[in-house]
Amino acid sequence: MSPFPSRRPGERAVYVISVAAELAGVHPQTLRIYERKGLLDPARTIGGNRRYSDADIALLRRIQELTAAGLNLEGVRRVLALEAEVDRLRADLEQVRADAQAAVASTHRQYRRDLVPVQNERLPARWRPS
Repeated sequence: MSPFPSRRPGERAVYVISVAAELAGVHPQTLRIYERKGLLDPARTIGGNRRYSDADIALLRRIQELTAAGLNLEGVRRVLALEAEVDRLRADLEQVRADAQAAVASTHRQYRRDLVPVQNERLPARWRPS
């Protein structure tokens, strides 16, 4: 199984291996090699046939880009794992930011509740607005 998700939840894997290979511009045997190396984890039918999703095709294209840039398959695996980690960290950071904003807003609401309105007549003359 791949250390990085190839399919998003709910995404359908519909392409057979020959179609996926053609869409990615590789030989079907290359897809089998990528699977053995842990770079790809296609869905399987009940009969055991591989089915590829649009995300799998995008991943295959990314693998092709990296190998064309001179990386071997182990280098590609590491780059993909790092990219997946960066994506997870970005999502975590966005969640932390949202939580922090919610905490600040909650604190501001609490401050507003704690404020007591002051009537101008009670203020000394020097503090009253003109």
